[in-house]
Amino acid sequence: MSRRTKTLIAAILIVFIWLPAYMVLIAGLQWRILPGAPWYVALLFYAVAGTAWTLPIGFSFPWIYRQSAKPPT
Repeated sequence: MSRRTKTLIAAILIVFIWLPAYMVLIAGLQWRILPGAPWYVALLFYAVAGTAWTLPIGFSFPWIYRQSAKPPT
């Protein structure tokens, strides 16, 4: 599979599957953790949540850039 095809697959999965699911997860956690919490807890929550969504995306890069096994000639 070419790198361009892998990039397209990863982009579609990230935009239409991962990000909406992550937003719903964080919104649900926000309603349980943040009501009545001090400002520094909210700051820490949003800092971690705002950074953590990039971790699974970073795991897709090795797959995208991995060379396909060439068939024996």
